[in-house]
Amino acid sequence: MKKSLIWLLTIVMAITFGALLYFQIMYLENMVKMREEQFSEGVMRSLYSTSEFMEKQETLHFLEEDVNIIESSLISDYEDPTLSSKVDNSNKKASLGYPAGGQGVGARYRNMQEVIRSQYLYQKGLITEVILSILRDSGARPLMERADSTLIKNCLSTELANNGLNVPFVFGVYNTRNNLLYSTEGYDVNDDAHNNYSIQLFPNTDVTYRLSVQFPTKSNYIFSSVRFIIPTLAFTVILLIIFLYTVILIFRQKKLSEMKTDFINNMTHELKTPISTISLAGQMLSDPSIRKSPASLAHLSEVITDESKRLRFQVEKVLQMSVFDNTGSALKFADIDANNIIESVANTFKIKVEKYGGSISTNIEAPEAEVRVDEMQFTNVIFNLLDNAVKYMREDEEPRLEISTRNINGNKLEIRVSDNGIGIKKDDLKRIFEKFYRVSTGNRHDVKGFGLGLAYVKKMITLFGGTITVESELGKGSTFIITLPLSGVEVSE
Repeated sequence: MKKSLIWLLTIVMAITFGALLYFQIMYLENMVKMREEQFSEGVMRSLYSTSEFMEKQETLHFLEEDVNIIESSLISDYEDPTLSSKVDNSNKKASLGYPAGGQGVGARYRNMQEVIRSQYLYQKGLITEVILSILRDSGARPLMERADSTLIKNCLSTELANNGLNVPFVFGVYNTRNNLLYSTEGYDVNDDAHNNYSIQLFPNTDVTYRLSVQFPTKSNYIFSSVRFIIPTLAFTVILLIIFLYTVILIFRQKKLSEMKTDFINNMTHELKTPISTISLAGQMLSDPSIRKSPASLAHLSEVITDESKRLRFQVEKVLQMSVFDNTGSALKFADIDANNIIESVANTFKIKVEKYGGSISTNIEAPEAEVRVDEMQFTNVIFNLLDNAVKYMREDEEPRLEISTRNINGNKLEIRVSDNGIGIKKDDLKRIFEKFYRVSTGNRHDVKGFGLGLAYVKKMITLFGGTITVESELGKGSTFIITLPLSGVEVSE
């Protein structure tokens, strides 16, 4: 699959997931907003009903009070002897069949109208008296008589339930100066306006109060109605993360595939060259004239030997790949003197460096150099670093290599392998220890290798319980720094 197609699919999927998340979040916000508006509307309806109920209770109080006064007055009049005798005489006349006052049916009708009119005037006067009493005396009544906390709580509970709001609440009552007169337990005077709902009590009287209600579980109530959307958001985010991870894996696999293709091309080229040389030397040995010349035979023998060594070395490099696939491969750990191994490898490598007119030197300063490693793999690590230094030497300068050792922190051995080669770019420094990664030098085959050497070195040093870093400047050479724990030091594997 082409990289452009992968990028196109990635962009389309990213836009799709982004739009999906956006619409889900917008839907959630709108749902929460709508629920808050419904909640506020229900609360305010309940508060208005409570305020009206308190006003009716106020009116009922004064109405009952005036009725009691009038009833008392009527009873006292009924007990007056003069009035009682007049009522008895009227009753006697009515019982004898004579109309009261000697009047006929018309008079009785007029009397009934007069009675109804009197009742109307009585009710009107009573209402007027109640209104005057409310205006005159309501302000003098104590707050707990006008707005009893139990009465308010019961009324609010009923009205909230009627509006479908079965949520706990607390409230407080304030005077006109915004001073809290009393409140129920849990009421917070510092609560923000977002959770406060207020209404005026007895707004048509001289002395008014403000009822403020709070709902401690308001947020839980609102979000409980939209919580079913949260799992869908979570699943969408999980899908997005999986998608991004999949895209990253696709790009990594594509890059790995390109590296493997490059590796196969390099391996074919690396193995083909010594095989062709050995094959050509073998054909030349079949020539009778060559066999008669001792000098030619010696030369061909040397060529075959050198190319055989080169072929064996390349095959060993390929076999190092198995280390990456099997980290539990049998490493034969033993306590060895790293100084001796380094001196031995440097002496062996000296011939190859001098072939290019260069030099290699050792600077052994570590008095304690015993480390627990696999001797063969440790030797290959040092050899790989030296081989890389020669591969990436500068054409305008003879290669100079140096290996030094020293002790640090009293329990570690530091090994430095330095060269004066072409150096490494900053962008490449982050990836030089990746498998199959090779620093480009302009021509694919001007520097031989499979991109395994430094990855192998990194793997081995890690298995030995150490670390490896690199310091490099383009055009001025590189220094690889290996740190290993000395024998007897705990190593976390």
